[in-house]
This record gives sequence, C-alpha cells and structure tokens, in this order.
Amino acid sequence: MASSRLVAPELGSIEIQGTTRQAFLIRATLAAGATVGAMSATPFISKALAQEGGGDVNILNYALTLEYLESDFYTKAAKQVKGLSSYENKLTAELRDNELAHVDALTATIKDLGGKPAAKPMFAYGKAFASRASYLKLANTLEDTGVSAYNGAAGSIKSVEVLAAAGSIVQIEARHAAMIRLVRGKAPAPVAFDPLSDMEAVLAKIKPLIAS
Repeated sequence: MASSRLVAPELGSIEIQGTTRQAFLIRATLAAGATVGAMSATPFISKALAQEGGGDVNILNYALTLEYLESDFYTKAAKQVKGLSSYENKLTAELRDNELAHVDALTATIKDLGGKPAAKPMFAYGKAFASRASYLKLANTLEDTGVSAYNGAAGSIKSVEVLAAAGSIVQIEARHAAMIRLVRGKAPAPVAFDPLSDMEAVLAKIKPLIAS
C-alpha cells in the first residue's frame, strides 16, 4: 500500500500470510480502514460479508480471524515494545488476555454450530513495535477497525444468540479503543456517531490495494 494514499498508513504495515477466504477478507478490511479511516469501513464490510452468503459460521470465522490478528498483535507487543510505563504494560497484557478470550469464545461457538474454525494466518507488523508511539497508534487504529468490522457484520447475522455474542465483544473492542486513546492523551470518544463512507467510493479506493 502506498502510504501517500492512506488515511491510516499504520494499517498498511500489517502483513497477513494466508490463502483462506477469511484472511483475504481481513486484508480487505484493513485496506478499507487504511484508505477511508477505520470507522468509515463499515459499509464495505457489510457488503463483503453479504456477498459471501456463508451464514453465521462464515461471519464468525471472519470475526475469529480478526481476533487472531488482535491477540497476536498484543502478544508480540508485550514482548517487543520498549519504553512502556507500568500501567501501559499492564494494559497491553489485559488487552492480550481479552483478545485471547475472544478467540476461545468464537472457536467454541463455531464448533457448537457444527462449523470448522478458520486456521490462524501468519501476521507481521512492520515497524509498529519500534517505539511506544508507533505501537499505541496501531493499537488504537486496530481496535477502531475491530469495532467497524463487528458493526459491519451485525446486519448479516441470522441467529439472535450469535448477534448477542458479537454485540458483547464489540463493546469490549470499543472500550479498548477508548483506553488506548486516553493513554495517548486523546479524547476517548471524539465523535457522537461513527462516520460512514459511500460503498462505491470505498471499493474504488481499496481495489488497487488488496492482494489476493
């Protein structure tokens, strides 16, 4: 991704090695978030999942792949990022444990529905762990992307129970974003409503940026 074209170039630094449909959708989600802003990618995610037509298990596997990404991110950050305060180290560990719990919960739900959990791709984060500032910036944007992803998926979920489970996770993702913003000295809830972008505009911008 060319950083000069990106609203959130930190998302463009994430590499996902995997050939599954879920890995492709997460790459597309990150591309959308990088180009139009994490919280503006919701319409693209809604459209992409609707086109999949795979039902709740497919949506849950998309969410699981996102949680793989977030849990892997914080697990590596806890080991590699230098210069964090005692509170920031504890926060990183808390976020890691939350995301790992999400992985476990989604895996169990997929199995309960008779599905097969998606395989975990390999992830790389460029220079995100080189400094406190770069780590926290990507963490903030990644959590915003997670909120956008869950919001985008909600309309395609058929089961009330699955929708409730996804709703319980997206609330935690939003709280994560708020906590990270506070650590960065920023307003925890800077806008009253999440912004939306026109679907065709999003597709036009991200199409050249998605690797299959």
